[in-house]
Amino acid sequence: MTLSNASGAAYLTNFLQGAPNWYKTTIILFLIVNPILFHTVGPFITGWILVIQFIFTLAMALKAYPLAPGGLIAIEAVAIGMTSPATVYHEIVLNFPVILLLMFMVAGIYFMKGLLLFLFTKVIINVRSKIILSLLFSLMAAFLSAFLDALTVIAVIISVAVGFYGIYHKVASGKAHDDDDGDLSDNQYIQNIHRDNLEQFKAFLRSLMMHGAVGTALGGVCTLVGEPQNLLIAGRANWDFFEFFIRMTPVTLPVLAVGLLTCVVLEKFKLFGYGTKIPVEILEVLTDFDQREEAKRTKEDKAKLVIQGIAGIWLIIALGLHLAEVGVIGLSVIIFITAFNGLIREHDIGLAFTEALPFTALLVVFFAIVAVIQDQNLFSSIIQYGLALNGVEQIGLFYVANGLLSAISDNVFVATVYINELGKALGEGIISRDQFDLLAVAVNTGTNIPSVATPNGQAAFLFLLTSALAPLIHLSYGRMVFMALPYTVTMAITGLVTVMLWLPPLTSSMYESGLINHHEASELNKHETPNKAQH
Repeated sequence: MTLSNASGAAYLTNFLQGAPNWYKTTIILFLIVNPILFHTVGPFITGWILVIQFIFTLAMALKAYPLAPGGLIAIEAVAIGMTSPATVYHEIVLNFPVILLLMFMVAGIYFMKGLLLFLFTKVIINVRSKIILSLLFSLMAAFLSAFLDALTVIAVIISVAVGFYGIYHKVASGKAHDDDDGDLSDNQYIQNIHRDNLEQFKAFLRSLMMHGAVGTALGGVCTLVGEPQNLLIAGRANWDFFEFFIRMTPVTLPVLAVGLLTCVVLEKFKLFGYGTKIPVEILEVLTDFDQREEAKRTKEDKAKLVIQGIAGIWLIIALGLHLAEVGVIGLSVIIFITAFNGLIREHDIGLAFTEALPFTALLVVFFAIVAVIQDQNLFSSIIQYGLALNGVEQIGLFYVANGLLSAISDNVFVATVYINELGKALGEGIISRDQFDLLAVAVNTGTNIPSVATPNGQAAFLFLLTSALAPLIHLSYGRMVFMALPYTVTMAITGLVTVMLWLPPLTSSMYESGLINHHEASELNKHETPNKAQH
């Protein structure tokens, strides 16, 4: 092999290193084919192929985080003229509140992890009924995700599970080691007991993790800070925190009730891998550990928990009254907790941003692909078909279309595309403002509820699947889909029924009662692309 060949092999090895060779080859073929297609079949067909390629990178997120492969596709799209830097920048500026949300709100909740860990630990230790424990896990995850960030909530639950797993594994290993001098048959018997307990404990943790993950979806759909796309939709529609919550309730409250009922049924009848209880021996180990940790907690440690609690109350009040932009409220939480809990080193503060910034960067790549969709009018015909339908059929179609796409790609990306197209339709007079508002609810609930079907649709699910906990408790992609299936069916069907049958009449009742006001079309945050001169 010549020196040049050796260097070429090194570049190929480094390209998306860690991803399978077939995946690397696929991405390279995408990058080679796109310019050829652009100059042969034209920008419209090439644009659709590019969108499919980008959805492929999202669906294959377990092979490689989509930022690098998806980002290369987006950069190439700009380079060959499918969109312009000016349009991409316009999309970024238009969605800047969402970027602020990810940058500062996620980081702000990072500094509240101590309090969240404390709460979830106490629940696991003190609640004996598995059904009640599962309900509490789901409810706590739902409530916290409605006001905090779903990724951080699931990260806290994962931290609790990893900690408990490590504690028992260490104790069990120590006991087996202590019994090495005993009779061989007795020693083997003890090891078998610990092995059986550990497998049962893994099943127990798997079920709690899935209940918690679904809970983040149940709460995340309810408020404008629950998921990034919620804030984007609320910004387009000019809804504040209270109005967003009220407009979603005809769908979100029945879905929440059905989701919790599904939780009870799964645990009661031990279906789809649920229903496993924590072994008594393991509960004793964890309880003993918690008591020792409680005894070691100093006055300073308790004061830190109080400060985090005060910050949480401030967060809820500030969001509810819309005292500032969501990201700015998140920044105020960072400042308050770091000041009063003595986190004054740059390194301590910087750690909080490591969870949010990769997805923030990916979101900017989303906006680049959205810019291609805008410039090439890729979704116009689909949206026009949907808008040609009447009444509940139209609302149902938007709900189903967003749900299916979100399950295979990413709900933030799907919501961005659809709400942009609806904004254009309103601006062109194709739909009325009231019609836009109903369809915006369908888009939000469609991207949030059916997307629990796969880890691709929900960032919290994907985060759980790629965490260090997943292999420890044998939580694979297929098992997640299987365990999420009953939730997907019951919640998605409930969402569809309520969107089509309850949403229009209940929204009319809200107008009549004064809970919400009619908006003028001019109140919509206009989505205008830069003029050609700017390009």
